[in-house]
Amino acid sequence: IPWFTYSRLRPLHTNAVIFAFGGSALFATSYYVVQRTTHARLFGGPLAAFTFWGWQLVIVLAAITLPLGITQSKEYAELEWPIDLLIAVVWVCYAIVFFGTLAKRKIEHIYVANWFFGAFIITVAVLHIVNSMAMPASLTKSYSAYAGAQDAMIQWWYGHNAVGFFLTAGFLGMMYYFVPKQAERPVYSYRLSIVHFWALIFTYMWAGPHHLHYTALPDWTQSLGMVFSLILLAPSWGGMINGIMTLSGAWYKLRNDAVLKFLVVSLSFYGMSTFEGPMMSIKTVNALSHYTDWTVGHVHSGALGWVGFISIGSIYYLLPRLFGRAAMAKPQWVELHFWIATIGIVLYIAAMWIAGVMQGLMWRATNPDGTLTYAFIESIKATYPYYVVRFLGGVLYLSGMVLMLMNCFMTIAQGKSVKAPIPALAAHA
Repeated sequence: IPWFTYSRLRPLHTNAVIFAFGGSALFATSYYVVQRTTHARLFGGPLAAFTFWGWQLVIVLAAITLPLGITQSKEYAELEWPIDLLIAVVWVCYAIVFFGTLAKRKIEHIYVANWFFGAFIITVAVLHIVNSMAMPASLTKSYSAYAGAQDAMIQWWYGHNAVGFFLTAGFLGMMYYFVPKQAERPVYSYRLSIVHFWALIFTYMWAGPHHLHYTALPDWTQSLGMVFSLILLAPSWGGMINGIMTLSGAWYKLRNDAVLKFLVVSLSFYGMSTFEGPMMSIKTVNALSHYTDWTVGHVHSGALGWVGFISIGSIYYLLPRLFGRAAMAKPQWVELHFWIATIGIVLYIAAMWIAGVMQGLMWRATNPDGTLTYAFIESIKATYPYYVVRFLGGVLYLSGMVLMLMNCFMTIAQGKSVKAPIPALAAHA
């Protein structure tokens, strides 16, 4: 059945995780955070509702077209030109709502979370529009405006910065609001958060070529990408330390606060992923890791651990407040979800790391006469046990999400309404 082949399910999977799950989480949290930190309602009236329905339409169209094999064959940018145009329109409206709200803020200061959300919105717009430029041949087919090594370079400038801005800067905006709120502590170092912002957005832009080591891309470009990837470790870890140290004086809260556990462990996975990424960008390491399941393990420590956990923690914080509830309907389920998901991630990524290193070593092993020691199929066969562990880890993580879904529905349907206390504002001269 062609709809269920790997080549069609894989882009459906990546688009669902990045744009359907991640994108929806970013829309929701950025709209909430910008209103709370500016003391202003969303700009544009029904425009915010349009961004919701427009984005859901994009998700539905992706779910239909990708299994049918309608694709541009560009990683994370597979969707064909009519859907690309819809994404661009929705995104411009998103920018109008977000920056319009900032423009009418009641407070002079722009909180750092909004800096990250703003950078993510602007950059994703530029990346999407430039990389998706194409010549339509029909409603379901188009040809890229670029070719050869230039096409590859622009694709991975987009691809890596989709990770850098969509999956990092946007979620750092989440982190800088929800971690201090849940911990009931100010950000550890506000100055560090500003340095973190500028260092991150400058450096990330240059790191894309590390996806193209040992290809037709000019060698100097590969080396430049490697150098900037290594530099990227500093701002990334600066942000992680800033987030974790926000708990200074409140570490005891981790014992009983499952939501805080999600947020803090997400930062740990962020730190781990942003150490592993620069390490894998080193050419000699990349020679071993490229095309192996090690890369899959790296991606999932970031996607499940960082993006997943920070989103889950933020949603657990948001949902009761949005529906006027005292807490989640089943607080003990939140704790259970945390442990199920954490064990699931550890099983998943550990299996992929071991399998990936093993694959890399098997592929490069040679006999004294220069012939390959192992046939490719032997490396596949040796990987099977690790795929079983990966499957178990994935099932655990999925079970946690099902538990969360049930808890969310129960909170909305059965939770007891409470009136939120409104603190008195300090008088301004």
